[in-house]
Amino acid sequence: MTDEEYFNDEEFREMLDDYERTVADGQLVFMDVDDLADIAEYYQLHERYDDAQRAIDRAIELQPDSIIALNYKAHEAIGNGDYQAAKDYLERMDDKQAPEYIYSRAEIMMAQGMTDEADQYLLDCVKDLPRDEYQDYVIDIANLWTEYGNSEKGMEWMLRAHPEETEDFKELMARTYFGIGAYDDSERLFNELLDKNPFQKRYWNALASTQYMKEDYSGAITSSEYAIAIDPDDPDALLAKANALNSLSNNEEAIKYYDRYLAKIPDDEFALLNAGSCLVNVGKYEEAIVKLQKAEELAATDSQYLADIYQELAFAYSELHKPETALFYIDKTLSMDCNQNEMLVIRGHILLSNNFNDEAEQSYKQAISQSGYDPHIILRAAISIYDNQYVTTAYSMLTQLLDTVSDDWNRGYSYMALCCHDLGRHKEYLHYLEEACRRNPEEAKGALGFLFPEGMAPSDYYQYELNRLNT
Repeated sequence: MTDEEYFNDEEFREMLDDYERTVADGQLVFMDVDDLADIAEYYQLHERYDDAQRAIDRAIELQPDSIIALNYKAHEAIGNGDYQAAKDYLERMDDKQAPEYIYSRAEIMMAQGMTDEADQYLLDCVKDLPRDEYQDYVIDIANLWTEYGNSEKGMEWMLRAHPEETEDFKELMARTYFGIGAYDDSERLFNELLDKNPFQKRYWNALASTQYMKEDYSGAITSSEYAIAIDPDDPDALLAKANALNSLSNNEEAIKYYDRYLAKIPDDEFALLNAGSCLVNVGKYEEAIVKLQKAEELAATDSQYLADIYQELAFAYSELHKPETALFYIDKTLSMDCNQNEMLVIRGHILLSNNFNDEAEQSYKQAISQSGYDPHIILRAAISIYDNQYVTTAYSMLTQLLDTVSDDWNRGYSYMALCCHDLGRHKEYLHYLEEACRRNPEEAKGALGFLFPEGMAPSDYYQYELNRLNT
């Protein structure tokens, strides 16, 4: 039973009601210490931190050496980065062989980045375990490593366990596979779990995440829709569907699901960034700026999303014909750890779209030369120039680029096809269309899909156009 299921259980709800009535009446609480620890966990989960402290402090008053209560306080200290306090709570435990003591001591090392020390300590503890406790122990350690973002270690410990057909074992194995990037294996196991329990929304959400990482965005949408059918307000499912729709450039629908998600989780900077980006893509620039500025306010100075937030704000202000403000946001990225050549391309885009043609040309040239004539930068510049409707210039750049790249290069053919289409070069258009669909169907769908009937697969684009142009 998960924490969510336990906290919704009738027996727990009755216990919680009794506790809250006692507190409201101003009476001293006398309850089982383990129950008080569960109540504290419930309050913690619902961000009622003062109530959580009151419950766990009462548990320690009732039983100062309670392993459960002391373990709660140790975890709290680890979360606050106060590792000495966490150690002090553990030292107050009488039983140093208790699983709670062992796991929490290892967690302190994990939280401090002492990976080898933690792993060796846990391996040493295996030697003293009774045989009938071995399986549970290694599975718990695998779960611990996975929760701390070290799925490689998690898999090492899972492989020490005896394989089980239980749901818990399969789910942990599936999540561990996900963590190490073995998405096919993860997807297979989540599908097996859903065959037996099709109404478990967390399995659908996990399957959607796996499919998203495999770039199976249609599959991710379908899986998230099953989770939404089970719980229409589930944030994870709403975000999964929004992200998958976004990846398919279905901006209008993605915005709806980002808005539903943000109504539940309003301070998610990544969701605000993506919602803002979608709004930019559909031309709702003022709405985009509201979302993006909130994301900027929430972002820490070292946020991995900050450069992207500035970039999208720059695009929005550029489209509103406020180039000074747009360039202000691009300038904010100068001291950041991001691809400065890409930022120069964006600077060129802003300048060109606001008719500063000479300055734009200098920015594009600087990006290309500074990058060592990186084909990715040349391609980005050509796409930017095409988007600004300088089709002949983009065609010339792409011609030179595609003549010099290696045989396994698979990007840019769709944009070359677009240039040929717009310039009426029908023979070249068909050639590059065929190449684009063969080499990079995803790019072809994103760049050329608007030219074809909705839902048509890129593999059918060439024959469709061949038939159209020959009639």
